[in-house]
Amino acid sequence: MSPAPLPPLDPAFFDAAQTARAWPFEEARKLVKRLEKSGKGEALFETGYGPSGLPHIGTFGEVARTTMVRTAFRLLTRDQIPTRLICFSDDLDGMRKIPDNVPSKEAMEPHLQKPLTSVPDPWTNEYASFGDHNNAMLRRFLDTFGFNYEFASATDYYRSGKFDPVLMRAVERYDDIMKVMLPTLGAERQATYSPFLPISPISGRVLYVPMKEVNAKDGTVTFADEDGRDTTVPVTGGHVKMQWKPDFGMRWAALDVDFEMFGKDHQTNAHVYDKICEILGGKAPEHYVFELFLDAEGQKISKSKGNGLTIDEWLTYAGNESLGLYMFQKPRTAKRLHFDVIPRAVDEYYSFIEGYQAQDVAARLENPVFHVHYGAVPNPHVPLSFALLLNLVATANAEDTKVMWGFISRYLHGASAATHPEIDKLAGYAVRYFNDKVKPSKVYRSPTDLERKALQDLHDRLEAHIGSTDGGALQDLVYEIGKIHQFEPLRDWFKAIYQVLLGDDQGPRFGSFIALFGVAETRKLIADALAGKFVKAS
Repeated sequence: MSPAPLPPLDPAFFDAAQTARAWPFEEARKLVKRLEKSGKGEALFETGYGPSGLPHIGTFGEVARTTMVRTAFRLLTRDQIPTRLICFSDDLDGMRKIPDNVPSKEAMEPHLQKPLTSVPDPWTNEYASFGDHNNAMLRRFLDTFGFNYEFASATDYYRSGKFDPVLMRAVERYDDIMKVMLPTLGAERQATYSPFLPISPISGRVLYVPMKEVNAKDGTVTFADEDGRDTTVPVTGGHVKMQWKPDFGMRWAALDVDFEMFGKDHQTNAHVYDKICEILGGKAPEHYVFELFLDAEGQKISKSKGNGLTIDEWLTYAGNESLGLYMFQKPRTAKRLHFDVIPRAVDEYYSFIEGYQAQDVAARLENPVFHVHYGAVPNPHVPLSFALLLNLVATANAEDTKVMWGFISRYLHGASAATHPEIDKLAGYAVRYFNDKVKPSKVYRSPTDLERKALQDLHDRLEAHIGSTDGGALQDLVYEIGKIHQFEPLRDWFKAIYQVLLGDDQGPRFGSFIALFGVAETRKLIADALAGKFVKAS
């Protein structure tokens, strides 16, 4: 399948891009200088993927962030230099351990150490192998998101001969490669190490064995196979693959890669990849090292463990855009990748979208949504925050968006799901997120004497505002009551409102919530809370 075409870039951004400071532009400038020196007429971007487990958001993040740099490069070069992005799957790698999230570990045990594309698909019979299944999942999401990329399979590249020329060079320069690799290994590993991993003709497993002979003239290696007999195979045609560190550099040299980013766990090996690439006749690409994602407990997320969020889980509760924003922000800071980051990402996205409309060209290039949408920024009208909708779901006991629209249409006169599809989509996310992730842990508390008096005062004074949808005026009233009852600091008043009325430590602008939920409904909410109904229920 051909990649989706690149979106056109607005020429109005070309001049402003030359001084833009956002991190994708800083990285793209390094690439511009690289091509100026080499005279190369195309910029090749690459991302690597290890299909040993189900694809996670970190994998997607590499493609999204690389595409952000690619867009910046296109602007800096006024879109005059062709670009390509290859998403490369290391699917010829042996399955060293069985992932925790497969249906049956026992069924996969006989296939340990076989190439991932030789291991049966543990989930369905739809795909030819475990590797093919995971590759398809990655491609499905990338295609859904609309990325322009070329998918590449290590199995295909090795077996079809695409890597043969550089593999022959690796045989010729075997000693030089070993000089780079051996100092990085312990004494025991040095004694058996080889940059070539032969695939056993007997078992089909990827073997970690020493080479008895490396024949540069014939392009072959000799090793002891699993039956103990010496076996000679060519390094070409998919009979061997390279160890992962040399493989990194070999791939860069073979494809002539100009830019690749990777996680911090690769940082200590980057110089090894670079040296291998240069030994094999290539020029090491520009790098960008990003921090790793953490799960709810602060542990690194792992494809094989299945901790952290999956791509599908994020998209159950929020749109692509919020995920793109999360990837753009602070890529060199370790961040938790768990369900509780979603609401903030959603609201920040719409806040940046709103600000973008009023900005000049230079400021727009610094706005995260420019990079999230790769220069083609939409203009959805969403006057309601995700946090506000989440609290509306809670207080309205909404099981679907029809209940939500009963309140929304009163707040936004004449609005409907048909006239405001973006709000309808957001309301659907809010219903799912609240019922799955918020409701099970929601805890209300009883008010203190001071809070009880203030809440009763708010209840009584709201009677004069029944029917109002003026969120600003209602917010002023809430502020006024907090000051009258001498909350110090004033945020303690709002914290009390959220904990007593909404069962949470934080919440939306409360005047806007009253306007959306309804004044009469809010008065009843307060009365029920003062009567202890929520504390009893929780």
